[in-house]
Amino acid sequence: MFGGGMPELPAENYPNKRNIPRMDFLVLFLFYLAFMLIGVVTICICSKTHCFKGLVRRGAQIISYIIPECLRRAMLRLLHYLFHTRNHTFVILHLILQGMVYTEYTWEIFGLCQELEFSLNYLLLPYLLLIVNLFFFALSCETNPGTITKANELLFLQVYEFDEGMFPKNVRCSTCDLRKPARSKHCSVCNRCVHRFDHHCVWVNNCIGAWNIRYFLFYLLTLTASAATMAVVSTVFLVQLVMVSDLYLETYINDFGHLQVVDTVFVVQYLFLTFPRIVFLLGFVVVLSFLLGSYLCFCLYLAATNQTTNEWYRGARAWCQHCPHVAWPPSAEPQVYRNIHSRGLWSNLREIFLPAVAHYERKKK
Repeated sequence: MFGGGMPELPAENYPNKRNIPRMDFLVLFLFYLAFMLIGVVTICICSKTHCFKGLVRRGAQIISYIIPECLRRAMLRLLHYLFHTRNHTFVILHLILQGMVYTEYTWEIFGLCQELEFSLNYLLLPYLLLIVNLFFFALSCETNPGTITKANELLFLQVYEFDEGMFPKNVRCSTCDLRKPARSKHCSVCNRCVHRFDHHCVWVNNCIGAWNIRYFLFYLLTLTASAATMAVVSTVFLVQLVMVSDLYLETYINDFGHLQVVDTVFVVQYLFLTFPRIVFLLGFVVVLSFLLGSYLCFCLYLAATNQTTNEWYRGARAWCQHCPHVAWPPSAEPQVYRNIHSRGLWSNLREIFLPAVAHYERKKK
C-alpha cells in the first residue's frame, strides 16, 4: 500500500518526553460516543415495544408541564413539518454533512497521506464511491416508488396474492379511493398509495417502494462503503504516523512524577491533541459505518426473505401479541404472521432488482 521511503516529519510533530498533560476528557469523550451508540441501538430495538412508547408518552406529558405552550406549539409545528410533510431539509442536511466530511478528508488527510506516499488508488477510492453514491442518491430521490393510480390499479392487484391477514381482499384506501393491492400502503407524508411499500425515507424525501428499492439499497451500500473506506484510510494514516515518528518508543512523566513508556492510551490522546479534526472525523465515520452497516444488513435480510420494513414491523407487532407480559382480552385471538411471498433467495433478489411491473409499465409507454 505504501511505496518508497518515509519522509522525515518536522521536529514539532514529535512529543516532548516530559510534561505532556494526560487528557482525561478523552476517556469521557469515548464513553460519550459509546453511550450515544448504545442509546441509538437501544431506541431502534425498543421503539416497537409498548413499554417504550408508554415511557415516551409519559415523558412528553412531563415536558408539557415545563415548556410554555407557545414554545410547545412551535416545536410541534416544526416536527410536523420535518417528519410529516415532504420537504428537502434532510436532503440538504445530508449533502452538507457529506460535503463537510469530504472537505476535511481532502484538506488534511489526502495531503498528509500523499506525504507518507500512500497509494493513490486507495486515496481516490472514497471519491469514486462518492460519485456512485450521489448517482444512486439522486435516483432514490427522483424515481417513482410505485404510485398506485386509477390507471394501474388493476395491474397492481394482480401482482401479489392476498394473505387474508395482513393484506385482506377488497379493502379500499379511504384517502385515494382505490382498492388496496397486497403489500401496498398509503403514505401520509406523500399522500399516495405505494406498491410494495417499504418506508418513507426523509433523507431522500421519497417513499421507498417496489420501483426504487434497488436504487436505495445501492445508495445505502455505497454510503456505508465510503464511510468505512474513509475510516480505514484515516486509521492507517494515524498508525503509520505513529510508526514513522517512533512515538511508541518515547517516554513521559506521569501524574506521580515517574518516567513511563508511552502506552496506547497516551498515543491516542497525543493524536487527539495533534490532529483533533482527523480524530473527530475518524470517530464520526466509525460510528456512522457501524450504524449504516447494521441497517444495511437489516435491509439485505428483508430483501433476502422478501419482506418490507412495513411488513416486518406489522409482523413484529403480531408476534408481540404472544408475549406473556402483555394482557389481551380473552376474545382477542393473536394473529400469526406468515410470509407467503418468499420464493427462495434468488427469486426474492430478482424481484427486488428486476420488478416485473416496472418493465411492463415501460413497455406500455
